[in-house]
Amino acid sequence: MSMQRSFNNGNAPSIESSRIAHSIGTALDRFIKNNQDQFAYASGELSQLLRDIALASKVVNREVNKAGLIDLMGAVGSQNLAGDDQQKLDVLANIRFTRALAKGGEVCALISEESDTYVDLNNEGKYVIAIDPLDGSSNIDVNVSIGTIFSIYRRKSPAGTPIQPSDILQKGSDQVAAGYVLYGSSTMLVYTTGHGVNGFTYEPTLGEYFLSHPQLKMPEDGKIYSINEGLANSFSAPVQAYIQYCKDRQYTARYIGSLVADFHRNMLKGGIYIYPATAKSPNGKLRLMYECNALAFVAEQAGGSATNGKDRILDIEVKELHQRTAFYVGSKNMVEKAESLG
Repeated sequence: MSMQRSFNNGNAPSIESSRIAHSIGTALDRFIKNNQDQFAYASGELSQLLRDIALASKVVNREVNKAGLIDLMGAVGSQNLAGDDQQKLDVLANIRFTRALAKGGEVCALISEESDTYVDLNNEGKYVIAIDPLDGSSNIDVNVSIGTIFSIYRRKSPAGTPIQPSDILQKGSDQVAAGYVLYGSSTMLVYTTGHGVNGFTYEPTLGEYFLSHPQLKMPEDGKIYSINEGLANSFSAPVQAYIQYCKDRQYTARYIGSLVADFHRNMLKGGIYIYPATAKSPNGKLRLMYECNALAFVAEQAGGSATNGKDRILDIEVKELHQRTAFYVGSKNMVEKAESLG
């Protein structure tokens, strides 16, 4: 007993002192404020918009964590326009983000995977946002990481006038900011405004995001490939050749089936994610506006690459809201090698 008391007395002060001395880091709000001069239109609206997204993500994070306790798992019995079964959490997340963005007033129109057409928020906001409120939500039943993906564009028509097609159908290269939220073992918000990529980890006891991954860089090479090999028989010969190339070099196959989670892992460790065209989906399956453009912008800002197998994702002309595309994203050299086999 005396030995235990002596151990505790001798170490408690040093442990407590270490905890006090350790900095908790830069909070998201302070980071946004300190870097506001990097925004192309530094009038404050974009800063507030990022805060609105962060706030909504905290609410969604709470609902995701409680899903099994309050009957939020499973499908609602309907499909969205993309043909995916809508999950209860899909609908909830869409409502949370729509409310937060509408109340914020910075967004004039919202494009969502869960809506057949764009939502006119009837205000004089200067921005248009494209969002997948809860990507990979079918995985929530098995406690697998899921996420939110968002793209922010500056509206082209004058504020206060009717929304125009030119405001909605903008190329990925027109984005002023983009990012994603990963709801996993820890919740992270990762975004770029065109000046590199920064990641923030949510501290739930304080209710704040703190800078945890400053100036993220994607390795130029990697040894992870992420693809649904169950569809291999419907892949083109070049895609099959690239899979064999990876196997010959004993690369590691990692496919979660949650786009944000697969992308995030490959960005940190080096790798490539491929969802190619298939016999069933000849134009690809992933949506250009609210999935691929955002992650392509993040990837390029982190030193990676994103294409449809031939063309740069950010240069693809947008013709419709729910336009699909093949998607190759990840470490630059790996994407280039996959393209070269085509």
